[in-house]
Amino acid sequence: IYGNIVTMETKSAVTLLSSIAQEARLDIFRLLVQAGSDGLAAGVIGEKLQIPPSTLSFHLKELSISGLVKSRQVSRYIYYAANYEAMNGLLAYLTENCCAGNASCCPETTCDESIKS
Repeated sequence: IYGNIVTMETKSAVTLLSSIAQEARLDIFRLLVQAGSDGLAAGVIGEKLQIPPSTLSFHLKELSISGLVKSRQVSRYIYYAANYEAMNGLLAYLTENCCAGNASCCPETTCDESIKS
C-alpha cells in the first residue's frame, strides 16, 4: 500500500499507460485532469482540442474502457472527468521504489480532486 492507495498490478499499469500512449488521448486526459472532478461535456472537449466528434468519441471510449476517465449523463449531454483514483494509483505504481526507497526525494504523487473543483 502506498499512502491510502493499494499497489497496482503490472498488467493494470500497462493498460492505463497504453490508453494514453497516443497524442489525442493524452491531450484529452490532461485537459480532464485540469478540469477537475466536474469534468467537461464531450462537445467542450472537442472544441478545446479541435477534435472531430467521431474521433473524439473513439478516444473517449478508449479512455473510459481503461478506467482513466469516468462519464456521466446530464440531460442530453455526456460529461467526462478524469478518474483521479486510477491516476493516483498509476502514479504510485510508477514511483513505488523511487530513489531507492528514499521517499524524501520522491515527488508528491497524488492529486486531491476536491481541490480541482
